[in-house]
Amino acid sequence: MASDLFTIGSSGVRAARAALDITAQNIANAGTEGYVRRTVRLSELATAGGWQRISDLSLSGVRVDGIARDADQFRQAEVRRTGADAARAQAELGGLQNAEAALEQSNLFPAMTAFEGSLQRLATDPVDPSLRAAVLENARTLTRTFGMAAQGLDEAGKSLRFAAADGVNQVNIAAGELARVNLQLARSQRGTSDQVALLDRRDSLLSSLSKQVDLTTTIGADQQVEVRLGGAGGPQLVSGGSATALAMNTAADGTLSFTLGAVPVALAGGALAGQAQALVALRDNRTALDGIADNLIATANAAQGNGTALDGMPGQPLFSGSGAGGIALALTSGNQIATAPAGAAAGSRDSANLDALRGALASADVSGQISNLMFAASSAVAGRKTTSEALDTIAASAKLAFDSLSGVDLDQEAVNLVRYQQAFQASGKAIQVASTIFDTLLSLK
Repeated sequence: MASDLFTIGSSGVRAARAALDITAQNIANAGTEGYVRRTVRLSELATAGGWQRISDLSLSGVRVDGIARDADQFRQAEVRRTGADAARAQAELGGLQNAEAALEQSNLFPAMTAFEGSLQRLATDPVDPSLRAAVLENARTLTRTFGMAAQGLDEAGKSLRFAAADGVNQVNIAAGELARVNLQLARSQRGTSDQVALLDRRDSLLSSLSKQVDLTTTIGADQQVEVRLGGAGGPQLVSGGSATALAMNTAADGTLSFTLGAVPVALAGGALAGQAQALVALRDNRTALDGIADNLIATANAAQGNGTALDGMPGQPLFSGSGAGGIALALTSGNQIATAPAGAAAGSRDSANLDALRGALASADVSGQISNLMFAASSAVAGRKTTSEALDTIAASAKLAFDSLSGVDLDQEAVNLVRYQQAFQASGKAIQVASTIFDTLLSLK
């Protein structure tokens, strides 16, 4: 009896000590990113009955079966999915905000209205050299603002492509590390502290990947994970101990596409998807801006060609080049502005062709096109901002639900410390009682 009591008590001491160690580990890592709360898995210890035992089983205490993680794979998958959606929206919003800033900070609309205003003032006195110089200077400023807007959009695109290239590199690094973790998991024993640490590392890498791409995971019986991109039927990023490299391809218009190995992959979530979507919007903005610049060039030059300059020469093109990045002022003197109709004498005060130029610009509605472009950019930012805030809220709710199960609650851990300490002391008391009984039995004569 004393021997059995000693065995039961010593097993209780070992179990309580293991539980205290795990509780202390939880408390120490309460603020560690990616740490999942651990618990000790215990089971009753019973051995086969011996000689003259009434039962065929002998109660022998408790044993430590291993260490368990309080993780829920469904909730983890939800955290990754909602996090990927939020990261996509944030990346796209950042790119659209840069596009909006590029258009607004160039002061393109004020420059266009200033140019049209100078033409209106010139109509009051078509031969005034100061008014002609003002038209020429406003035209030069207008070309520069087009160039600034185009450069701003190009720089926003470069920033997005640089961030995407870095994201692809992060995906490949994480995928390679995840493949190594898979190999280690295949060799680890179930319920050991090594396996639990590897599982934390595995889930942390999956979380990092989900910030860049949308992924679908399959967990095997040995806890190895298979990762696919672009849906459950997409190509494999990680399988067992091997990882396939993700590659980024840049088209001539600056937009991005991705391949995994030699297989094209369409990303629907993560920062890479958001950056790719933002680049499509930037391309469309740049195309529209180039169209407005070409419209201005064609309209102004056509009107100039139908008139006569102040020196009696036929009107020459007002602008040269093409597109927002190439538009430039072609005239070198205010006297070259063709305000008079064709065939007019030098020094003519007839402003018929100037009126035709103003009418052509009004019909082309260049100012309206610029205003519409900027309004569309602002509307896109406002819409994406609302979407991003909503997705952030959903992702935060999913993370909170996961943390409520897997996170460390310091109040609960403090309770566990007291409970396991008392269990340790009680088991020690059982050993002490067993020792006293054993000594008593030995002293009998």
